[in-house]
Amino acid sequence: MAEWVSGKITHVEHWTNALFSIQVDAPIDTFTAGQYAKLALDVHGERVQRAYSYVNAPSDNKLEFYLVNVPEGKLSPRLRQLRVNDEIMVTKQAAGFFVLEEIPDCNTLWMLATGTAIGPYLSILQEGRDLERFNNLVLVHAARFAQDLSYLPLMQQLEQRYNGKLRIQTVVSREESPGSLTGRVPALIEHGLLEAAVGLKID
Repeated sequence: MAEWVSGKITHVEHWTNALFSIQVDAPIDTFTAGQYAKLALDVHGERVQRAYSYVNAPSDNKLEFYLVNVPEGKLSPRLRQLRVNDEIMVTKQAAGFFVLEEIPDCNTLWMLATGTAIGPYLSILQEGRDLERFNNLVLVHAARFAQDLSYLPLMQQLEQRYNGKLRIQTVVSREESPGSLTGRVPALIEHGLLEAAVGLKID
């Protein structure tokens, strides 16, 4: 049975009509970069909960989650309406095995994400632990439109921080945008376009 703690919203960022991030202050246990928590609100006496990955590094106590609003959903429309100081329930213990210790050693670590799934990678890269065993890091974020690349500024900051070890590449599928590849990731891999843009082989 999950143990829940009460948290407070400390920041809300509305990136687009659908995409938003929330920051939460809550007394959770330490988690591993790449893991997720469950967030919940009481709706008409029912605790409605969903799992969301941490965006922040475990060493950062500003708990951050990147979400997409599903208009017909039970929870995300309500999360989107939250304001600073509103209460939210968070599982005290994180879960999930999307963590670096599950990844074998390799020359280049490719991290591919679409939409809000960029979160775990941002947590891993911001924490910066256990990455010495990879010679190269590649972070690919795919979205429909350039405006959906919410964390591109953070990705660019991380690219500078890693001083040549990390390469970032964005992909948009519904338009052309400077600096981004156009299309869908599987097709870009199949035709060698992703490797060519990054300058590294997927092996």
